[in-house]
Amino acid sequence: MLSDALSYPLDGDSWIRTVLIGGLLSLLTVFVVPIFFLQGYYVRVLRGVTNDDPNPPEFRDWGDLLVDGLKLFAVNLVVGLVAFLALGVVAVIFGAGSLLSAGGAGGDPGAAAGGAFAAFGVVGFLLFIAFALVLGYVAPGMFANFAREDSIAAAFDVSTIVAGVTTIEYLTAWVLAVVVGLVLGTIASLLSVVIVGVFVLFYVQVVTYYLFGRGFADGLDEKRGGSAATTY
Repeated sequence: MLSDALSYPLDGDSWIRTVLIGGLLSLLTVFVVPIFFLQGYYVRVLRGVTNDDPNPPEFRDWGDLLVDGLKLFAVNLVVGLVAFLALGVVAVIFGAGSLLSAGGAGGDPGAAAGGAFAAFGVVGFLLFIAFALVLGYVAPGMFANFAREDSIAAAFDVSTIVAGVTTIEYLTAWVLAVVVGLVLGTIASLLSVVIVGVFVLFYVQVVTYYLFGRGFADGLDEKRGGSAATTY
């Protein structure tokens, strides 16, 4: 799987053009709009991989690319909103505990209540960290299913998402994507001082999205008794 992922962005006759366009769009993300074109390309990567297309997509049909990018942004927005609301609940509980503790003095029942709130807030914060990690693990599967079905609703198809992400194939792909992102992403960041890093960063992003899509699709096929074979 890893060797396929690393070679995937370099397959096809137009890979140089694709990497150049991807890198240039990465340079122009300060203008915001190019971000959506990049997101649209990553959707196409996920869609191709999850539908057994061995060739990387090209930058074409720019209108559709923009629409796909906006759809992925919408899914990301919902995921981010869920995380923000969870953090907000923890912050309110912890803040209430701090205020009650500060207001209570010398055996004041408010102080005891505040201490309980503060303790509950700490536990809540730890639970939030665990929730954030789970969300970070599940979210790529949501993106993959969205791209696979070409439907925003598919990103929130709980039964399918759970079936895809609770597999050894997806877990392996997710770990590989994190490692690739950390190692090659760090190299790309260091190379950014000489511009070439943005092209390497685009390459790294394509590799990670390939891994997410491949792991999700292979895991789902295996869970559903599909005949797809997974190689590592």
